[in-house]
Amino acid sequence: MHLAGQQPSGAAGSTGSSRLLPLVIALFFAWGFCTVLVDVLIPKLKATFALSYAEAMLTQFCFFLAYFVVSIPAGLLVSRIGYLRGIVLGLVIMAGGCLMFSPAASMGWYPAFLAALFVLAGGITIVQVAANPLAAGLGDPARAHSRLTLAQAFNSVGTMIGPLFGSAMILAAGVAEPEPGMADAALAAFRVEQAGHVRLPYMIIAAVLLGLAALCWWVRRAPVPAVRPVNHGDYLRLLRVPQLSLGALSIFLYVGAEVAIGSALVNYLIMVGATGSEHAAGNLIAVYWGLAMVGRFIGSWVLRFVAPGLVLAACAVGAATLALLAATTLEGTVAAVAILSIGLFNSVMFPTIFTLSIDGLGEDTAGGSGILCLAIVGGAVVPLLMGVVADRVGLALALLVPVVCYAWIAGYGLLVRSGVIGGRPRVAAMAVPPEA
Repeated sequence: MHLAGQQPSGAAGSTGSSRLLPLVIALFFAWGFCTVLVDVLIPKLKATFALSYAEAMLTQFCFFLAYFVVSIPAGLLVSRIGYLRGIVLGLVIMAGGCLMFSPAASMGWYPAFLAALFVLAGGITIVQVAANPLAAGLGDPARAHSRLTLAQAFNSVGTMIGPLFGSAMILAAGVAEPEPGMADAALAAFRVEQAGHVRLPYMIIAAVLLGLAALCWWVRRAPVPAVRPVNHGDYLRLLRVPQLSLGALSIFLYVGAEVAIGSALVNYLIMVGATGSEHAAGNLIAVYWGLAMVGRFIGSWVLRFVAPGLVLAACAVGAATLALLAATTLEGTVAAVAILSIGLFNSVMFPTIFTLSIDGLGEDTAGGSGILCLAIVGGAVVPLLMGVVADRVGLALALLVPVVCYAWIAGYGLLVRSGVIGGRPRVAAMAVPPEA
């Protein structure tokens, strides 16, 4: 039975997928590009402001803290204004965050950069809350795992290109630390001069994001899968679904491990002697994310034939093994290959955990998506924890923190594969009328 003026979900999926899926994929690319630039930003800010590892990881803490603060309001918002309008709002906020880098650079003040990162990530959160379930719902529900993994593959294209762009725009001029004993005026001028390298790339990104927002507004009348209005009580109810709540914990640990490793790459590669400059190390970040891109294209095909829980567990074991090798082997080439190759095994984890977690939620999918995006705050907590450990026992041994994260994720995949935990019975989602 369908409500008056609405299409069946299959109709919406076939209509929407041909028209909207390429645009949704472009969104995945855009937020991947913006997110990974923080990995390039960290060594620049660490040197400019003479930060410890823990202080430098405050960049990731503030960035991913936005997911914790914004995800639930974003889920409530998207459930009321729809996927496409939510995406437009998120893109505009992202552009505003990028524009904030200009006054932050002019002030040469570290907290201003943290504020800009928080606003940028707040916009990304809104876009993700809307775009992840939208990508999963644009087509055959049986292929949601494969479709979302394909979209995440283009997210990885963004994360591969982003470091090359950031390295050329931010690190090419070199990374300099203030000299001990500099006068206050000289120190302030030094910080403004060094921070100025960050201004232009974020201005360019802001312009692109505003153009993308205009395009999303133009197609806002396209039919999309239904999204049921949610309230705070729905989130508490949904957390009682084991597959969703344990999946949220897995998202927390996965994002934390992935971000912690990406944030440490430049300093780790220099430490083990794999490269001699921050610029060269920044370019190698593209290898880490490029392998994730390759893995997602492969995974999109593999997930058509192999149970997603089994694929998730196998990839988590592979990532844990490589992180352990990188933690205990400091020979340049072996260590570099080990830590960069983790990207290949990271590839399918986020989209697979995400689709396993929301499987069967039907019109509660927006609420489930909000909970999962809330869990992305792991990208704030785990890197900061790893930074604290690195300041005490060294950067290499600090990689044991993501090893523990991957071990849990492997367990989650096996629990789902064995049927010990499972989502609610699938509810067919109805399409809503075209958005006004």
